[in-house]
Amino acid sequence: MNKEFIEIRWHGRGGQGAITAAKIVAGAAFVSGYPGVVMAPSFGTERRGAPVMTSLKISKRKIYDLSPIETPDIIVVLDHLLLAEADVTHGLKPGGIIVLNTPKAFESYNFKDYRFATADITAISIEAGLPHGMVNTGIIGSLERAINLVGMDILIKGIEEEFRTRRPEKNSLAAKIAFERTVAGG
Repeated sequence: MNKEFIEIRWHGRGGQGAITAAKIVAGAAFVSGYPGVVMAPSFGTERRGAPVMTSLKISKRKIYDLSPIETPDIIVVLDHLLLAEADVTHGLKPGGIIVLNTPKAFESYNFKDYRFATADITAISIEAGLPHGMVNTGIIGSLERAINLVGMDILIKGIEEEFRTRRPEKNSLAAKIAFERTVAGG
């Protein structure tokens, strides 16, 4: 994967924190030396459980294109049930990466032409002490395991800053556990 310019499209549901997760990764990328960082959230009706999507572009150079991503390098899916509801892999570049929150075993998936990483982020988040459905910090750990973008230390700092008044230690623990338990390959 070209680490000079990376396009990540996030798919989740309202209330899962997909947009917050993308914001944390964006901040961590900027701090770690990517001066070009652009987020473009897009969603329909804003309600808990409704599908949401956000685009995150990360570059070693300034980014002028603020449009949503059409051909991402990476897809992050916060709810495996979205695979049956929408074509979340639409436009994913050949050889692209899918990061998936799922209770199913890694071996139960066959994404042709793509690499992928899976973890049961929902269970990991509960284990870390977070409310059911709060999977955004855990998925950040899975993403880092899959692509090794900026390092867990920088991401943990970003998570703890974002959640400084809302269980920072539990949110960072979810990311750390997810990083360790993510299975990647494909």
